[in-house]
Amino acid sequence: MTLPMVVPAPGLPARVRIHEVGARDGLQNEKSTVPTEVKAEFVRRLAEAGLTTIEATSFVHPKWVPQLADAEELFPLVSDLPVALPVLVPNNRGLDRALALGARRVAVFASATESFAKANLNRTLDESLAVFEPVVARAKAEDIHVRGYVSMCFGDPWEGAVPIHQVVRVCRALRDMGCDELSLGDTIGVATPGHVLELLSMLGEEGVPTNVIGVHFHDTYGQALANTYAALEHGVTTVDASAGGLGGCPYAKSATGNLATEDLVWMLQGLGIDTGVDLDRLVATSAWMAEQLGRPSPSRTVRALSHKEQ
Repeated sequence: MTLPMVVPAPGLPARVRIHEVGARDGLQNEKSTVPTEVKAEFVRRLAEAGLTTIEATSFVHPKWVPQLADAEELFPLVSDLPVALPVLVPNNRGLDRALALGARRVAVFASATESFAKANLNRTLDESLAVFEPVVARAKAEDIHVRGYVSMCFGDPWEGAVPIHQVVRVCRALRDMGCDELSLGDTIGVATPGHVLELLSMLGEEGVPTNVIGVHFHDTYGQALANTYAALEHGVTTVDASAGGLGGCPYAKSATGNLATEDLVWMLQGLGIDTGVDLDRLVATSAWMAEQLGRPSPSRTVRALSHKEQ
């Protein structure tokens, strides 16, 4: 493909690592159950498209996320892949299940607000952090890489605007307990570029280095790519995205889909930023997954390139 034309912009990273969340964050929001073998094939196709970090599943109680109740069955089907396969663990029991299957990368899921902590974790913000502390400590003792998700970093459906210092406090707490990496979540998609830059700047001032930060934007108001570009300008090199734009947040009704991986790759390719991803193979994978789900992909790039092939 000769498009997009490559025109680099000054001051941006040479390479970006995409943290692919479609198989976990995307599929956990589906109304119908996706068969385990289809999930495994999805992960395999994503790896073949060049994605090197693919969040595979979540070891949460099936009552809370029934779509991922097959974590024990799924993980062994993909664990031979030569890619990083992080899994979500909400507590020590989840960590036990993940470690028993040989997982080497885990993630915990914190909140920047009291309201979302109550809705998602059924605890206060500080109580939820207290639950994660022994989980992270155990994981680090086993030499496991730990990612800390921080949701509602830019706005909360119950509380509205979230003070930046409040987000920084949670990020510092996760770093202090041992998290190797943080993902800043715009769970309801309300962030704008200036807000992104201000949060990243304050995190740096408070001792959280940019090289441990990933960004996770939702496209509710069409701002996900603009916000990503702002983060790249600040030096962020890890961006969360979901193949085909799958997913949202089951606990936040106003949240629409994640940033589509294909839309992200199209922008990064045009900027001359290396991702290692074969866009054609990725588009084919998302088009295939859309067929399995029985609906068109919300990704604009998937639609544009799939239409060209017809």
